[in-house]
Amino acid sequence: MASVASPVIFKEFCPLYYLLNAIPAKIQKGFRSIVVYLTALDTNGDYIAVGSSIGMLYLYCRHLNQMKKYNFEGRCESITFVKLLSCFDDLVAVGTASGRVAVFQLVSSLPGRNKQLRRFDVAGIHKSSITALAWSPNGMKLFSGDDKGKIVYSALDLDQGICNSSLVLEEPSSIVQLDYNQKVLLVSTLQRTLLFYTEEKSVNQVGTQPRK
Repeated sequence: MASVASPVIFKEFCPLYYLLNAIPAKIQKGFRSIVVYLTALDTNGDYIAVGSSIGMLYLYCRHLNQMKKYNFEGRCESITFVKLLSCFDDLVAVGTASGRVAVFQLVSSLPGRNKQLRRFDVAGIHKSSITALAWSPNGMKLFSGDDKGKIVYSALDLDQGICNSSLVLEEPSSIVQLDYNQKVLLVSTLQRTLLFYTEEKSVNQVGTQPRK
């Protein structure tokens, strides 16, 4: 007997005007009008995170249809990468053009979840633009890479409010992608792809020829 084909679901793709209309096209800074560019994006089932050229993170909650804004204190600089994570708490990591990295622990209305917005800063190890971020599934580890080839590991203790960071790897070319699972960090650079085993601190290159 022939198997019954699963039904085909048609979806329409259109601009997210409800999201875009909540982000200003320009801001006023003194006597200057500054155009706001959207520079980074990440999504999951709960949130849409959008980074901007003015250093503002726009976080849209898909369940409540609400937009919230988060920023870095101090100078206004472009956000270059954002990475969301939903585990016991909702987390979003943000990287900037100067190498600043921050983690926001979001407020949740669910019982037993975080009730106060908290921010963790990765100590100033990066000195150049952040190009990649990767979470561990439980939110206790964050890896960040920059365009000078540095990869930083940050251990987060959300209960104690502690973030300890250290340089774990340095490549001769820009980091373009990071992914972490089961104590193995996948690293892609402009020149090569490798597996970094975090327990042994050893490197296994994927392939033999450098990228052209």
